Parts: sequence; structure tokens; C-alpha cells
Amino acid sequence: MKQPVPKESVLKVLLCLLMTCSIFAQDKSLEKTFSKDEMSQLIDEQFRFAAQQYKLLDKNVAADRMPVTFNQKENKVTTSDTKWWCSGFFPGTLLYIYEYTQDAEIKAEAEKRLAILEKEKHYTGNHDLGFMMYCSFGNAYRLFGKPEDKATINTAAASLATRYRPSIKAIQSWDGSKNFKCPVIIDNMMNLELLSWATDNGADPKFKEIAITHANTTIKNHFRPDYSSYHVLDYDLETGKVLRKVTWQGAADSSAWARGQAWGLYGYTMMYRFTKDKNYLKQAKNIAKFILNNPNLPADKIPYWDFNAPNIPNAFRDASAASIMASALLELGQYANKKEKKEYVDTAQKMIQSLASDKYRAKLGENGGFLLMHSVGALPFNSEVDVPLTYADYYFLEALLRYKKWYL
Repeated sequence: MKQPVPKESVLKVLLCLLMTCSIFAQDKSLEKTFSKDEMSQLIDEQFRFAAQQYKLLDKNVAADRMPVTFNQKENKVTTSDTKWWCSGFFPGTLLYIYEYTQDAEIKAEAEKRLAILEKEKHYTGNHDLGFMMYCSFGNAYRLFGKPEDKATINTAAASLATRYRPSIKAIQSWDGSKNFKCPVIIDNMMNLELLSWATDNGADPKFKEIAITHANTTIKNHFRPDYSSYHVLDYDLETGKVLRKVTWQGAADSSAWARGQAWGLYGYTMMYRFTKDKNYLKQAKNIAKFILNNPNLPADKIPYWDFNAPNIPNAFRDASAASIMASALLELGQYANKKEKKEYVDTAQKMIQSLASDKYRAKLGENGGFLLMHSVGALPFNSEVDVPLTYADYYFLEALLRYKKWYL
């Protein structure tokens, strides 16, 4: 005679089934291609959420500091001074939120943060002036047209130009140290926007010349035959020769660090915008091909922190890399043929849908006020692993604005 199944066991089975169905339903929802109306609603909801979250984040950050990440164990936002390379992302994100919502409180907070950042226009300690000053003051000038903001951008471009090294035909990223003689990192492609924009808007022509020369040197030396990128190249300043091709934040010297691939994709797409040089467009498309056809790109299109991470599929995801890629792909779609455009935009849309889902986006009032969860800063140093990061939020909102502007 069969023994009766205990009620507790039945309840457990039902609970497991419900959880499985819930997970399956969530996964299936991400498989769906949203209509234009649904994307419009998604974008609107993300910005309304962002306005509320960033008011919370602002309250969690002292008036003379900038947010970096959220420490879950200590339940507090980690902050930096304005010399930290990420210092421009917080005011830049506030400006993106204001652009969409026209929220006066958000605008006022952005202006307060710009005021404490402005002095860094003279900073020459590394190559990150573009992140610091263009993502912030570049957006401010675009929205408000204040001459003093343009002057700040031009001064920052002049500061960045001091790091150009003619012997290597590139901008030195970090100062020499026991680790590197003259390091140049793929991230540096992003800072060329500051130089190019400044020249195109009346500043010294040499700024854009430096940007172009750096982009050409990077194509020549930084990429492998499959169009994946090394993270760091160490140069000999006397001879101009490449001494080593290594990583600092990736899984291995030979691996494809995800955010590094995103910087390259975005950087060459942006350089095509400024120059219309078809070599840059070709480079961007080839980098996109490497990313989109990579067998280790997950179904939800949020990459692992490194495309060659040793513990895939159990490796950490990097929402920041996905945000940058989504924004870049949407711009690349503007310069592509019909077939390519569909692939780029569809993939970017998938990334946006995934990032906006409960799996990656925080709940209101949580995450210290940041929007996205699950980004990776520098895993080899156990730094900023599986946490929110300011640039993940910044490029996520940029991607949303670009989608609305170009594809709705």
C-alpha cells in the first residue's frame, strides 16, 4: 500500500514549481521583442525611477564628494574626491535625468556637483579628463549653452593634451611606476571625445590631431586578429616600441576583458562621428562582430566580466560593460546598412530590456540610490566586484536617451 505523501512535501513541490514558473516567465519575458510603445513605456519608467533613486543617492553623498559604489555589508555609499576618474559620471547622470524629466530639483543637484568638479579642468595626473569633464560639462553645455562651461571643456582638453607623447604617438594613460614604464590603456579611446569636440567647437586644432593620432596608434597596436583588445600596452618612451601587451583588470593578458571591448567599440564609433574616417567605422563594426558573435555572450546579452573568464557560466556579469555596449551599438546603427543596423539595434534593445529587468535593476529605495546592480570594477584586485557603479548608470541612461531619439 502506498504511503500518503506528507502535506509538507506537497507544499514544497508546489513552491518549487511556482518558483520555476516565475523564473521561466521572467526569462521568457526577456526573450520578447518589445514594440515601440512598450519601449517608450520602459524608457519613461526608467527615468521616473532614476529621478527618485538619484535624489536618494544625492542625500547619501556629502556635498564635497562624489559617489563610487554601494557597500552592502556596511549599508553605505562609498565616495571619492573629485580627482577620482569617475567623478564626472554623477553630475552627468543627473543631467541625463534632468534632460528627460525636466525635474528642477535634479538640475539644482547637478549644478552643485558641477561646481565642485570644475577645478579639475587643470588636472594632468592621468588620461581620464574626458570621463571627468566631458561626461559632466559636455552635457551641461549641450543642454544649457553656458560659455563658462565651454571654457571649462577647452581648458580640460588642453590639460589632457599635455599627456600626449610624440615618441609613441599616443596619450600616456598613467604615470610610470614599478609596474609600467609608459602605459596606454584601451579605456583611453573614450577620452578622445573631449579633444575632438573641443577642436570642432573652436579650440586648438592640435587637440583633434592628437585624438586622431592616438586612435590610429591604438588600431595598429592594441588589437588582435579577431578584433579583441588588449587592456594595457607598455611603451618604451625613447624608442616608441611596445614592450608588453598585458592586462590590469582582465582575467589574463591574452583575454578579452569585457569593459575593455566596450570602450573600444564606443571609442571607434565616436571617432567615426567626428572624422567620418571609414577606417574607424570598419574597426567599430569588427569589434561589434567580435562581441555579438562571441560564443560566451549570454542569451540576455549582459556579458561576463571577461569573455574568457575561467569559471563561465558561473562568472560574474558586468552590467557596466553592457550599458556601454548598448549605447555604442545604438550609435553604430546610425552609420550601418539596413541588415547591420537591425542586428545592432536589436542587440542593444535586448541589453536594455535585461538591464531594466529585476535581475539587474535595483528596487526603489535600495542599492544606496544607484540604478543598476551587478557590475565589476577590477576583479583581479577584488575591487568593486558585483556592485553598482556610477558609469553603469550613466551609459544605461545614455542608451535609453539614444534609443528614444533615434529609434522611436
